[in-house]
Amino acid sequence: MNKTASIIESIKETKGEINWQELLENIISAFDCTTGTIHTLDKSTNFLMLKSQKGIPDFLLPKMSVIPIGKGMAGIAAERKQPVEMCNLQTDSSGVARPAAKETKVEGSIAAPMLLDGELYGTLGIAKPVPYDFTKEESEALLTIGEEIGKWLRG
Repeated sequence: MNKTASIIESIKETKGEINWQELLENIISAFDCTTGTIHTLDKSTNFLMLKSQKGIPDFLLPKMSVIPIGKGMAGIAAERKQPVEMCNLQTDSSGVARPAAKETKVEGSIAAPMLLDGELYGTLGIAKPVPYDFTKEESEALLTIGEEIGKWLRG
């Protein structure tokens, strides 16, 4: 069984509350990354709320704990309902990555929406400390994991 399938299986088997930190660390590991975030959508405010993170410097947490739809990689992935990727966040000049994002010291990064039946439930973000282009298969695997989390969140 590949790592993605085992992550999906663990979500399906979850009874009660998801251990967000463990889930994120399993996702980060499966994609050979070092840093990551899980944000869930607060439908009452329409903001992405940080559920779990690994590798984000403490001084950046206030900027990453509540993200408006359309701002930064996670917000744009949520708005477009499709993955947003950067080969090297450090040299990005597109304006997609917020200036503070460069302080994470990561380079290859991707943020994927957690969608179920077209409805947004949040975002998954992972990153590597080196320039990297995520493959179509990796991008689709993240979307599949996000869909499974969406099923769990929908209840």
